[in-house]
Amino acid sequence: METSGLRAGICSLGNDRLRRPVSIPHEDTCALMIDVPALATALDLLFGSFSPWLFVIPGLLIGLVFGAIPGLQVSMAMALFLPLTFSMDFIQSIMFLTSIFTGGVYGGGVTAILMNIPGSSSSVATAFDGYPMACKGQQNQALGLSLGASVIGAFIGYAALFLLIQPLAVVVLKLGPLEMVLVIAWGLTLIATLSEKSVAKGLLAGMLGLVLSQVGMSSTGVLRATFGSSYLLDGVQVVPAMIGIFAASELLRIRERQTLSTTEDIPSIAFGPIIRAMFSTFRYPSVLLRGSGIGVLIGAVPGVGSSVANLVAYGEARRTSRRPEDFGTGIPEGVIAAESANSSSEGGSMTALLALGIPGGAATAVLMAAFSYHNIVGGPSLIRDQGDLVYAIILGNIVQVLLLGIVGLLVLRILGMVIKVPLRYLIPSVLALCAWGGFGVAGTIAGPLTVAVFACLGWLMRRHNYPVAATVIALLLGGMAEGEMVRSLQISGGHLGAYLLERPISMLLFALMLLSIGAAALKALRINRRSQPSDTQGR
Repeated sequence: METSGLRAGICSLGNDRLRRPVSIPHEDTCALMIDVPALATALDLLFGSFSPWLFVIPGLLIGLVFGAIPGLQVSMAMALFLPLTFSMDFIQSIMFLTSIFTGGVYGGGVTAILMNIPGSSSSVATAFDGYPMACKGQQNQALGLSLGASVIGAFIGYAALFLLIQPLAVVVLKLGPLEMVLVIAWGLTLIATLSEKSVAKGLLAGMLGLVLSQVGMSSTGVLRATFGSSYLLDGVQVVPAMIGIFAASELLRIRERQTLSTTEDIPSIAFGPIIRAMFSTFRYPSVLLRGSGIGVLIGAVPGVGSSVANLVAYGEARRTSRRPEDFGTGIPEGVIAAESANSSSEGGSMTALLALGIPGGAATAVLMAAFSYHNIVGGPSLIRDQGDLVYAIILGNIVQVLLLGIVGLLVLRILGMVIKVPLRYLIPSVLALCAWGGFGVAGTIAGPLTVAVFACLGWLMRRHNYPVAATVIALLLGGMAEGEMVRSLQISGGHLGAYLLERPISMLLFALMLLSIGAAALKALRINRRSQPSDTQGR
């Protein structure tokens, strides 16, 4: 009860303008690309005062550092600093978290180029040509190309979202409760089956999240699996759970190391050649646009994200190149394709969150938790009633991308050295922050205990290659799916099958979900067939 009161108090601070709904105009106006009244209100929210921008530079720096350190993911940084946003208004909190997201996606490419150590999975393909360029003494050119491609790619991704969000609103506003249930089920299926090599482990991880989401009081007022504890009446607290499963569990996994890198030599970095290389990115427009387009499309698919976009764009650039044999030897096209794709996927991943209320991955799952804390629900109702917030988020991210070009340039030298920090100092300090964050959210010992339980759960899942993101996203969406299912049953009178056949959009979504499951089953079958010959030879 104390937490609910605190939440209500926080949400009332500085949010008077956020509570003013901006309705979407009539359908003839909806056909336009931009909702001008909502855009005007969004500009006032962003630039009416300096407060929304206070935390953007710190957020970019945090994202760059966490992105550059191998083993410390961007989602971990966002979950760790999420409790700090509870004293901010909604725009401030989202600007802070999205700036961490923006900085982190680029940060992983720095160590991939300098040391052949991708800071995150979204920078794997960056190392294919970035590190060979560094070995040739072209590390400044590679860093400039990666920074330029990241800025341009992310700009294209958010610009596409800015232009398409209004036409998309016309579509999503036609979705009823049954369609939302199917969208959630489809999204969870994609996340569970495409995020890891093992389809079965992905599905089990998603099912675990759904089970955990049912703890506490149901939408019909029934208590479930509380075991007599008052702390579980409101269910599993999502924010401490995310801090534990993303941040603390990763630190437990890497605790055996001395440092994050054993490489002693760090290549010299000069700002002049980096700046010139940033502008030389425009010499490769086809590679830049193709990589950005691939990133936007793949980023919009839940559960795929920047890691897949990075590799797919690199492979496509190599396939369409006039000199494919040079890829992997250190050429600019490889770096540009990889970095433009993983950065532009940010805008794609925000599409599902804003339009459907479904996070596309771990980072947007943290954003969804911030939405929930400020009593903001992503999806059709957000676009319909508060289009100004949607435009403010998109425009804020576009400005953040431009700031990334300046901040990233200034801290490149520091990013090259940060992975030498001894883990005996890093791990205890970050774990203490995790415990503090859990207590700050819950206000009781239940917060740190939730962090500890989910840290152990996340460590076990990572150790046995279960995708933790599938569990967290299912935990977030389980309650929403249950509420929409109850409404669907009420509308249909308990006859969901007949109701489904009456709604063409529902039938299309159901067919897409079945196709996704079938594709995942075929993928698992191919993996099993490939492993059988090696098993037979081993015997």
